[in-house]
Amino acid sequence: MKNLKLIRENARISLGSIKNHLVRTILTVMIIAFGIMALVGILTAIDAVEYFLTQNFTMMGSNTFNIRNRSLHVRIGSHRTHPKSYSIITYREAVDFKNRFNFPAVTSLSITGTGTATLKFKSLKTDPNIRVVGIDENYLSTAGLELAQGRNFQPVEAQNGDHLVILGNGIATKLFKKPLNPLGKVISIGAGKYKVVGVLKEKGSSVGFNGDRLCLLPLNNVRQYFSRPNMNFNISVMVTDPSQMDAAIGEATGAFRQIRKDRLGEEDSFSIIKSDNIANMLIGLTSKITIGATVIGLITLFGAAIGLMNIMLVSVTERTREIGIRKAIGARSRTIRNQFLFEAVVIAQIGGILGIIAGVIVGNAVSLITGSTFIIPWLWVFGGVLLTFIVALVSGIIPANKAARLDPIESLRYE
Repeated sequence: MKNLKLIRENARISLGSIKNHLVRTILTVMIIAFGIMALVGILTAIDAVEYFLTQNFTMMGSNTFNIRNRSLHVRIGSHRTHPKSYSIITYREAVDFKNRFNFPAVTSLSITGTGTATLKFKSLKTDPNIRVVGIDENYLSTAGLELAQGRNFQPVEAQNGDHLVILGNGIATKLFKKPLNPLGKVISIGAGKYKVVGVLKEKGSSVGFNGDRLCLLPLNNVRQYFSRPNMNFNISVMVTDPSQMDAAIGEATGAFRQIRKDRLGEEDSFSIIKSDNIANMLIGLTSKITIGATVIGLITLFGAAIGLMNIMLVSVTERTREIGIRKAIGARSRTIRNQFLFEAVVIAQIGGILGIIAGVIVGNAVSLITGSTFIIPWLWVFGGVLLTFIVALVSGIIPANKAARLDPIESLRYE
């Protein structure tokens, strides 16, 4: 009970001192808040970017992999990966693999026709930035796309190359104003006419890909009407049981090596990429940014610690007579020391709380820009509170000890 009263008394005196030196306290709080904001804000932004990468690059699911003719190519600043390129995957090879691969999985084939198409409906038209992709009946499943309206292509329609189209949500919204229903309408894609049979659910943007500006045509329609030399096909496989992922990749590798006629002992003439490989690679590269952000925040906090120590030393000097009076009426050195430490902790924690709030807001501003979710980085929040407490102890211990060692007689003489 006595200790509790002592703590309350120290708290009252400390808060009174803070109030009496408000301008100096506000400046110190702002320095600490800025340091914590820099640390928490940048790290929150990095968490938002990592979440964004993970969500968008794994949108096909952790049970999906792709067979491509080149490995990943990622460049951030001066850091880059060097992809390997192989001969194109031909239509015959892609179809042969789909027919041979008997693993419990869904296999789809696709081919990009163009990335600069313009779609028209009556007097309305899109910008010339629409990506046209030829797909089979399984593509929507392996690509993680869902229909908001209409239906998917039938196998025979993909095989025959019928003039049908499934539109991304953004395209449908631009060409067909409410309450007009796009299903059954005929639109122009280049010189061709296509009947709308489906509209995709709103997907949003990911890195290098916007599902809402996607135009899907039957596979063989793109082969015929968007033909060009050396068309390169993509193969996607969605495994029924995610625990069988490695087994599926192994069997797919063996089957495609036979199709590509890769000799025994030679490396694969193709690349197998899991849907989360790119995200993991980019997230790994953000570690350097995290280290840099941490260093910046710690340097700022070091400056805040110096500022806090300065204000506490000035406070000790200005309150020398007060300290002398308190000691003269029986206050112990430990009580004086705890009072000044408590004052330093209060100032630091006010700055820390303000910095954490500002940091979360700044970090989530980046989250909003990238289309990620709202993130509260609990690890960095608790870390910020701990850091400010450590800063308070480090900054306050020297002034507190100086106050505790003052001679009461000399203090009472101080002017």
